[in-house]
Amino acid sequence: MSKQIVYTDQAPAPIGPYSQAVKINGTLFVSGQIALDVAGQGDIKAETQKVMENLGAILKAAGMDYANVVKSSIFVKDMNNFAAINEVYGQYFTSEPPARETVEVARLPKDVNVEISVIAVQ
Repeated sequence: MSKQIVYTDQAPAPIGPYSQAVKINGTLFVSGQIALDVAGQGDIKAETQKVMENLGAILKAAGMDYANVVKSSIFVKDMNNFAAINEVYGQYFTSEPPARETVEVARLPKDVNVEISVIAVQ
């Protein structure tokens, strides 16, 4: 078993005792990404865009891209934002989108409105 910690300075550094991502046997597990320091904090589309950019940077650091994503998990503070999140998210998965769940939660780190994690495979 070959475990590799993946890190890029093109995404926020972890705010706790976890890695941005861990790659093992060709599978990449990316920790939940949030939109830190977004000018449009509170604008769900701007937050989602930043989250997707963060995920893209981590995927790239692991030698992958969105086409490698097989599973994503979306955590949202308000399910009324579902359509707006989907609008942005869908721009990154235009064909053969990954499996996914979307869950409304009471609160997210740093009081953001959306957090997304992914699993990707080479």
